[in-house]
Amino acid sequence: GMNAAVRAVTRMGIYVGAKVFLIYEGYEGLVEGGDNIKQANWLSVSNIIQLGGTVIGSARCKAFTTRAGRLRAARNLVEHGITNLCVIGGDGSLTGADIFRSEWGGLLEELVRDGQISEEVARENCRLNIVGLVGSIDNDFCGTDMTIGTDSALHRIMEVIDAITTTAQSHQRTFVLEVMGRHCGYLALVSGLASGADWLFIPESPPEDGWEDLMCERLGETRSRGSRLNIIIIAEGAIDRSGKPISSNYVKDLVVQRLGFDTRVTVLGHVQRGGTPSAFDRVLSSKMGMEAVMALLEATPDTPACVVSLSGNQSVRLPLMECVQVTKDVQKAMDEKRFEEAIQLRGRSFENNWNIYKLLAHQKPAQEKSPFSLAILNVGAPAAGMNAAVRSAVRIGICQGHTVYVVSDGFEGLSKGQIREVGWHDVAGWLGRGGSMLGTKRTLPKTCMEKIVENIRKFNIQGLLVIGGFEAYEGVLQLVEARGQYEELCIIMCVIPATISNNVPGTDFSLGSDTAVNAAMESCDRIKQSASGTKRRVFIVETMGGYCGYLSTVTGIAVGADAAYVYEDPFTIHDLKANVEHLTDKMKTDIQRGLVLRNEKCHEHYTTEFLYNLYSSEGKGIFDCRINVLGHLQQGGAPTPFDRNYGTKLGVKAVLWMSEKLQEVYRKGRVFANSGDSACVIGLRKKVVAFSPVTELKKVTDFEHRLPQEQWWLNLRLMLKMLANYQISLTEYISGKMEHVTRRTLSIEKGF
Repeated sequence: GMNAAVRAVTRMGIYVGAKVFLIYEGYEGLVEGGDNIKQANWLSVSNIIQLGGTVIGSARCKAFTTRAGRLRAARNLVEHGITNLCVIGGDGSLTGADIFRSEWGGLLEELVRDGQISEEVARENCRLNIVGLVGSIDNDFCGTDMTIGTDSALHRIMEVIDAITTTAQSHQRTFVLEVMGRHCGYLALVSGLASGADWLFIPESPPEDGWEDLMCERLGETRSRGSRLNIIIIAEGAIDRSGKPISSNYVKDLVVQRLGFDTRVTVLGHVQRGGTPSAFDRVLSSKMGMEAVMALLEATPDTPACVVSLSGNQSVRLPLMECVQVTKDVQKAMDEKRFEEAIQLRGRSFENNWNIYKLLAHQKPAQEKSPFSLAILNVGAPAAGMNAAVRSAVRIGICQGHTVYVVSDGFEGLSKGQIREVGWHDVAGWLGRGGSMLGTKRTLPKTCMEKIVENIRKFNIQGLLVIGGFEAYEGVLQLVEARGQYEELCIIMCVIPATISNNVPGTDFSLGSDTAVNAAMESCDRIKQSASGTKRRVFIVETMGGYCGYLSTVTGIAVGADAAYVYEDPFTIHDLKANVEHLTDKMKTDIQRGLVLRNEKCHEHYTTEFLYNLYSSEGKGIFDCRINVLGHLQQGGAPTPFDRNYGTKLGVKAVLWMSEKLQEVYRKGRVFANSGDSACVIGLRKKVVAFSPVTELKKVTDFEHRLPQEQWWLNLRLMLKMLANYQISLTEYISGKMEHVTRRTLSIEKGF
């Protein structure tokens, strides 16, 4: 994701009229100067967004840790008249930048004394502004939700786990997987949660003494219940209660000696740092790069050095040294064996992940049998992450003592009585499966209401969890509106939005849209490669999404598209003409390729075919055109780590909410719920998990086009156009606010 950040900072800098320099080889290049500091133009950062690592290099630098080294660095910056520095790196690099900034005045005075620069030059460059972007695969920087590179590292880890699971299953093996994270267990934790690992070691929470017996007992239990494999995930910095390291080989030998299982160790190592960046990382870095430039432009002598971060889907600025301080506090708490506190300082979502992992990894007998029955179904088109949500919902329901049924084939299956009770182990191994294991249909309840009611009565269902797209929301709305006729529908209902289109009201993100964006992005990367080879070629790529332009907009940002046509951002023939001229100009430069995305229903008359004909005839002699319709490959594939994790959490939160509501409306041995808040959509809004009554959401829904009336992601289109070199006004750009990072802010329930 670093390249996407370099690209965004460079282009935004040029866009606002600044001179932008790229410094090669990190601080080493800053100290050495010379050819390591080069002015950049728009094309310097072309075609790098899909590359892993960083094209401007990075190096650990001894010299910069000394004052003499920083003096040379200051001189090199002053020579080029650079007074704004954007640093992309981990906490070490960022702390170094802050020291450099605090010494700046003194360093310039020294340069004047030595006669290396004049007093006038020192006056002109009297202030150094710095802004940081956190690039670290460990996600170990406190205060930031996600650091650049974390999501891509999780993609690499999940690819390996998926591959290993198949071989382990065939050979009935146990695998010990060691992932990176010397001081931070984030990667191990999320990959453990997203793969349903049997046991997990993280530095923040060492296992209780005597863990060896407990672990072996658990692994043996899983096998005796019919599982053919065990996966154990261990962070490289794992320790026991006394602070002694736990190595992967120690764990392996333990399993072999005690249980005699065929056991293998796989150390993932630097695989996790490589590979092509995920869509999330590309979009995150692009947003953060734009915000970093704005932060530098708006800096005053009084603003502290800040890091740019994302909170939910909003950009924020955080004082650099506050983040560094809390990050050091975590390490100190771990060194002093205050482990509970270390987990809390990592922030609320880390704590949530850890608690949910412990909840779902092993069956704990329910305290008592509850009187309630829940039914779970999938509705609409398949979306990745549906199975993860079903799995966690089933398991949490069982933990609470409910009777849990699953329904095949959506509302149609509910009307035909395709309903069966499930146990804890029936959903083992579902996490990594794409599509819908239960089967899903688009049928709406109004076509078979009588029969649905009959089965709800027959199975005595008091809670309905519907996981699906717009039809799931519309279907539950129909059931609620039929409550007047059928008392059986006065039950608790919840919708988990799961659709690649991301068009369900009540949530910023639907389950499955992250996987779909990654699938579309991978295809577009290949298409771009083909266009780069043939030269002077423009590809017109059609994406899915119904009327919702989320998929094409976000994919467009992730692949650096020249334009993305969507229904929500109306366009006319004049806009199309401007786009063609823009591409004609682009062909005169060194980048002789174009990529235009079109959402399938963005315009009634300007179809993909029409665009192809228009571009072909207008571009005649300058470029030729090709069409690519991505189609159903956007629905398929293994779920991304985000969707596995998100599905798991939504499943847990939805069932906990349903249980609470069922208790509230349980009177004299029966459930009767007819208030608006007894049927909700669960979703992520800004950064909290919210439950919105379907009857309320009805008021903000455009049913004809199956869209929410207001969509947050439309403000991303500004970035898409700016990065594609269109002249746009920045008056609509919303700058991030400065927020503080303290123990209190970290403990706030983020929801996700």
